Amino acid sequence: MRVIAGKFKGRTLRSPPSLQVRPTSDRLRETLFNVIAARVPESRFLDLCAGSGAVGIEALSRGAAHATFVDRSRRSCQLIESNLKLCQVTDDEAVIYCSEVTEFVRQWEGDKWDLVFLDPPYKTDYLQLLEKFGSSRIVNDDSLLVVEHHHKTDLPETVGTLRRTRVLKQGDSSLSFYSC
Repeated sequence: MRVIAGKFKGRTLRSPPSLQVRPTSDRLRETLFNVIAARVPESRFLDLCAGSGAVGIEALSRGAAHATFVDRSRRSCQLIESNLKLCQVTDDEAVIYCSEVTEFVRQWEGDKWDLVFLDPPYKTDYLQLLEKFGSSRIVNDDSLLVVEHHHKTDLPETVGTLRRTRVLKQGDSSLSFYSC
């Protein structure tokens, strides 16, 4: 896994040792950032089910002002910390929470994010998770939520205040884009 563009371009990130973690491929990350490129500079980026942190690190590399990483696995959180150090990301630029996504979303009281990337295990109940976002305090009216999922999993077009605006399929994965 490598950082594709920006100030960390070409840096090789450490990968998860377990096959249970499915990192977002370089190709899919490149596609994602081609679509959201105009929204990234100076944004607040939230990487949920972050795994290695590659997506959030890519956002920082491309000019995001801050990235927050959330993963339930302590090993993944340690891996994210290691990858942030590898890229010399400061504590002002990034923070890591070792937490279940649903708990994090439910309890969040701080600033809202401009861009949210969600890449849960493919067996996740996506509808239940998306419903939490529609009633959460983590996004504002201009936020964009991007959900990575298996290409055969159909996500709803609307969930509460969320409206799907686009779906991109690539290999076995799809990206669903929701405006808030």
